[in-house]
Amino acid sequence: MRRRARGFTLIEVMLATVLLAGGLALAFASVRSAMAISQRGEQIAAQSERMRAVQALLRRQLASALRSPLEVPDPTREPVFFQGDDQGMKFVADLPGYLGRGGPYLHALQVDGAAGHRRLLLELVLLQEGERIEENPPRPPEVLAEDLKDVRLRYRGVDASNGQMTEWLPRWDDTRRLPLLVEVQIVPSRGTPWPPLVVALRAGGSGGAR
Repeated sequence: MRRRARGFTLIEVMLATVLLAGGLALAFASVRSAMAISQRGEQIAAQSERMRAVQALLRRQLASALRSPLEVPDPTREPVFFQGDDQGMKFVADLPGYLGRGGPYLHALQVDGAAGHRRLLLELVLLQEGERIEENPPRPPEVLAEDLKDVRLRYRGVDASNGQMTEWLPRWDDTRRLPLLVEVQIVPSRGTPWPPLVVALRAGGSGGAR
């Protein structure tokens, strides 16, 4: 007389199901973790690329800043070639043709928004002998960076009164001269601060005595 084949007990089936569910949960957790790491890596790479692009643009345009008036010359007052404080600056530089019509443009770099949600904007306006040529339709400011915790601009140049180099200044008051150096400090709301950008202006320091 043959023995009947013994099947799995209910406890064995339940145990196998629990082990299978645990294995699947562990596998899904590993996949989610890998996807999160991949997405985080892509975000960091995109932020780094954006940082490099913004700093390269600012470096190129600031380095080529011209000793050119920001407005139509007025014989009754001194021309203004540069304006700057810790939250913005204005200068004139040639703009490459692929970014506009080419030729000299007024560059107005400014910080906008509340703390933690600040933006760094760049407004570009074509100039002809100091006269602003507005585009039609009007050209909106370029958003260089957003979601920023803090932005600070500083300046260093020659003190016209004694011919000596100044310390880093939160504003540039000698509007007849361009500063020799401009520093841009950017701290995003999340992540590490950008490396400080220090640019030497080729036309910096030129101008008459005050």
